[in-house]
Amino acid sequence: MTEDARASAPTTDEERLAQLGYTQVLARRMSAFSNYAVSFTIISVLSGCMTLYLFGMNTGGPAVITWGWVAVGLMTLVVGLAMAEICSAYPTSAGLYFWAHRLAPPRTAAAWAWFTGWFNVLGQVAVTAGIDFGAASFLGAYLNLQFGFEVTPGRTVLLFAAILLLHGLLNTFGVRIVGLLNSVSVWWHVVGVLVIVGALTFAPDRHRPASFVFGEFVNNTGWSSGPYVVLLGLLMAQYTFTGYDASAHMTEETRDAATAGPQGIVRSIWTSWIAGFVLLLGFTFAIQSYEGALDSPTGAPPAQILLDALGATAGELLLLVIIGAQLFCGLASVTANSRMIYAFSRDGALPFSRVWHTVHPRTRTPVAAVWLAALAALALGLPYLINVTAYAAVTSIAVIGLYIAYVVPTLLRVRKGAAFERGPWHLGRWSRPIGILAVAWVLVITVLFMLPQVSPVTWETFNYAPVAVLVVLGFAATWWLASARHWFLNPDHERTRARATAHANAPEPLDP
Repeated sequence: MTEDARASAPTTDEERLAQLGYTQVLARRMSAFSNYAVSFTIISVLSGCMTLYLFGMNTGGPAVITWGWVAVGLMTLVVGLAMAEICSAYPTSAGLYFWAHRLAPPRTAAAWAWFTGWFNVLGQVAVTAGIDFGAASFLGAYLNLQFGFEVTPGRTVLLFAAILLLHGLLNTFGVRIVGLLNSVSVWWHVVGVLVIVGALTFAPDRHRPASFVFGEFVNNTGWSSGPYVVLLGLLMAQYTFTGYDASAHMTEETRDAATAGPQGIVRSIWTSWIAGFVLLLGFTFAIQSYEGALDSPTGAPPAQILLDALGATAGELLLLVIIGAQLFCGLASVTANSRMIYAFSRDGALPFSRVWHTVHPRTRTPVAAVWLAALAALALGLPYLINVTAYAAVTSIAVIGLYIAYVVPTLLRVRKGAAFERGPWHLGRWSRPIGILAVAWVLVITVLFMLPQVSPVTWETFNYAPVAVLVVLGFAATWWLASARHWFLNPDHERTRARATAHANAPEPLDP
């Protein structure tokens, strides 16, 4: 990876944004570290790894948890490198669908952008739902330990709604606080992982042998095929490695965006890869009773592992560290999700777009988009009331939606070849092989995570990820054929829209 001298590049971020067809409306306050912090926070190894640890224990066990993390982390880095190169060329909040539009053949560019954007919206909403639902599950476990709170699907959904409400309010009224919390979150995650792993390493009298951590295979799925279960077990790691496109969606609020954006994507992946590996080893070595953790009354095996290994007081304290990280993660996810909704509706691509791309005149943030992000995530989590495997389905939807959106611009960039105009951060001669490998990996996981996860398949165990994907795809296709193909990203329509947007969102002077 190299960074070229940028003598011929625009002198300001605002000029580059204008070249891409957009007027600077959002406040550009974020540093490169803050941009990285958003993606690192959304990946959140203390959220993804912990909330799907139960899934991993049943679907492959310790061996798949450990080696799956290594393999998936490597392939995710490949996907992230390919995305980062494109982000450098097109640093705008529109992100993936805008990249697709610029990279596709002119006659089909709008269609590529339309469907990429809809998959991105689906994935972003599902990630927000998955993160905050996981936080609700762990909060329920903590309340169970402290106050005897009975954990039921209905109560978990109520906690889920309360967390989404909190994150919506913070993104509405605490804009500067959100930026500060995202930066604090990085250190919370790093220090939290070190403290938890340190405690699990030195406090317990007994640890599992290395043969257990790296070689024990467990299959509680009902499927008889070991290889199939191993592949299903990759979902835990792949779901954790989502949301790093946030660095792209925050570029219109980031200084030196053409370099800071791609760096944020790549750094968030490799630092999370290392932190997650350490965290998973710490928990898996410290398991005192495998069956006891699976059958924990808290409903959260990591909580039971902490209690068994460290005792009630220390275990509950460190459980609070995990819950705090998950709340940070959900907050950042709502922020990034709202920016994607803002950008997509700015191009008229969502129903009632004029509402969703309005910007608050004082805070210069898309408040309506924040609440749409929260409400859509709540709707996606409601099937948990009738489907016991709904959480795994939500995480599958997140992976499928986001990774399709991630890989479409990469596929188009590979097809464009030498005609692609690189930004200051690029892959040089490695661009094509990395792009091809990224596309191949996403094809595999897209098919894989639509498959049934539990046998026998019933209404209670049905993986509804394909249904959600097909509903969104069908809606987007119908709207495209009936109307959007005539106006979406049409230059004449864009000029009219730009004038209307500039008038509606004319910002007040910023505070010094």
